[in-house]
Amino acid sequence: MLPGLAYFLLFHYGAFIGNAVAFKEYVPFDGLWASPWVGVENFNRMFGDPDFWHATWNTLAIALLQLIFFFPVPLAIALLLHGLTSDLLRRFVQSVVYLPHFLSWVIVVALFQQVLGSTGLLNSVLGDAGLHAVDIIGNPDAYKPLVVAQVVWKDAGWGTIIFLAALMQVDEQSYEAAAIDGAGPWRRFWHVTLPSIRPVIVLLLIMRLGDVLSVGFEQMLLQRSTVGPGAGEILDTFVFWQGLVGGDTGYAAAAGLFKGVVGAALVFAANKVAHRLGEQGIYK
Repeated sequence: MLPGLAYFLLFHYGAFIGNAVAFKEYVPFDGLWASPWVGVENFNRMFGDPDFWHATWNTLAIALLQLIFFFPVPLAIALLLHGLTSDLLRRFVQSVVYLPHFLSWVIVVALFQQVLGSTGLLNSVLGDAGLHAVDIIGNPDAYKPLVVAQVVWKDAGWGTIIFLAALMQVDEQSYEAAAIDGAGPWRRFWHVTLPSIRPVIVLLLIMRLGDVLSVGFEQMLLQRSTVGPGAGEILDTFVFWQGLVGGDTGYAAAAGLFKGVVGAALVFAANKVAHRLGEQGIYK
């Protein structure tokens, strides 16, 4: 227990002290406490910066697309796997869908470039068929659907684990009773399966909302230069370029703190809505 407690105190609660940088004109040689306080000047500058709002809009757009197109996919895969009667087939499919999760974003982005890049497999096939080439990787308009598709391919299978665990807890006698009453597969899903795993779905949705502004730093950083900051800049890469590359640490810390406050507010709001709907949420 002590190592776990030390980990959370040092890397989670202790890290809160670093938020003071957002209220300072941080000078690395002077350190955290010797750097001059500037109050909310970094926040005033941030709220008037069109580049910040552009990164925020890109982040929200990608987060919304991930919520619509990524969040339901692990549940759908889990339901399909749960319906398989062959253990051998289920384990094979599970291994196949889990595998992309263990690939780094460098490999995933490289694979997509090899398939969808201007000289990739898709354009080779189109060229052989006498059709015009398409540039999906370098097209700013296709960037947001592309990064969502990459997340679905990489992590949808891994996301099925919690849903499968929840499905295993559904009482088999409820299925049998529903079948005796004449309920078909769809009615058994709607009246037995879905109500049984609804608390897990709500819990994961609340946790997802809390992390809604974290849409994938490494993935976006690797592809930002391909489509340009207009399409590829998100809050995490904005903080990276302002803080580490530009050396404007206080300003970058203000943007990072804004992201954390928005995430916390979304968790509180979503948990409140869950209570109103009769769900437990993540806390009372």
